[in-house]
Amino acid sequence: MRSSFDVIVVGGGPAGSCVANLLGQAGVSVVVLERERFPRFHIGESLLPTELAVLERLGVDLDALGCLRKRGAVFIDERAGRRGCFSFDEGLPGTPDHAHHVERASFDLALLQTAERAGAEIRQRHEVVGVELDDPSGVGVSVRDLDGDPDPIELRGRYLIDATGQQALLARRAKTVAPFREFGRAAVFRLYEGLAPEINAELHERGDVLILVVDDGWIWGIPLASGDLSVGIVKTKGKVEPALLDRAVADSPLLSRLTAGASPGEIRMIGNYSYRNTAPYGRRYACIGDAACFLDPVFSSGVALALASGEKLADLLEPALREGREHEPALMVPLGEHMAPAYAAFERFIHRFYHTRLVDNVLLAERDRSHGLRSGVISVLAADVWRDDNPFQNMLMRARRVT
Repeated sequence: MRSSFDVIVVGGGPAGSCVANLLGQAGVSVVVLERERFPRFHIGESLLPTELAVLERLGVDLDALGCLRKRGAVFIDERAGRRGCFSFDEGLPGTPDHAHHVERASFDLALLQTAERAGAEIRQRHEVVGVELDDPSGVGVSVRDLDGDPDPIELRGRYLIDATGQQALLARRAKTVAPFREFGRAAVFRLYEGLAPEINAELHERGDVLILVVDDGWIWGIPLASGDLSVGIVKTKGKVEPALLDRAVADSPLLSRLTAGASPGEIRMIGNYSYRNTAPYGRRYACIGDAACFLDPVFSSGVALALASGEKLADLLEPALREGREHEPALMVPLGEHMAPAYAAFERFIHRFYHTRLVDNVLLAERDRSHGLRSGVISVLAADVWRDDNPFQNMLMRARRVT
């Protein structure tokens, strides 16, 4: 089995699959080491419009995969009887007009398989148990085959990419995880399977993601092409336990109606929310996706930022490998500069969601009382954040930095 590559990618989720795909297309020898076997369950089903361009570049057609088109987002406060609908086609000029909801098990598998077709070698059920970054001649990893030989094998490469998601392999190894403490603390979620036909017809007409504002948090409702509904609750205070979701659904007239007669799936929890890696790149390595920064999922930015970071990294690394510059410590400074405005925009948006009157004054405001910010809000919700003509984003960027 081959033991030497130009690039070693740890993690086969969207960020890892993206960078491996693009490097493979360019003729770079790349291996992806994935701890699990795909398909596997993963949360984060709601995508954003700016992902369409990179997915096309990767060779992934979500309409062909049967994914549900998502036209926008609806924010709801049942306590006050208010709601605000934001359609992507009302964004600033150039903002794509739709996205998709995906079942992450099949979506992530499709991305990984497409990377393999592009030339990347995929090794599933391979867990990285050691990393060596200090050798000036390259990088090394120790890998355990979870389905085979228990003795670690050694792989060598010219460059290492950490795409391990919230595992954040290099950040936790180097203790460079800096939490955002003012966002959601944890989430409890499950699928409701087999919705009534009339409910599916209602939800699938526009495919909007539902965001219900509740005391000290929010609830998501994401319709899927399968006829299921993903429902989860995020809280900033209090005890987060499985029963919290059942109580929230029972207390919501809307969710009670939508899930009536459906079968509740396995309940799951995720904690340790929201952090950044203070050393996301260096000599012969870079971290992308959630391994670089994970933000509260209220605006569904995770996959968009993962794909954006994977694409930018590939575009920087391929010529550096060709020219023998991959060892330069400052090689990925442009990656950091590219991702900084996106991270900052969503950090500030999330902070205002939790700690200001953004929900009342903007997300639930009547159209003629949104202070001319509506199109800009929609473009940020679409992750169209690499532009300088958005008055809402410019306002966010003038806000205090989240710590």
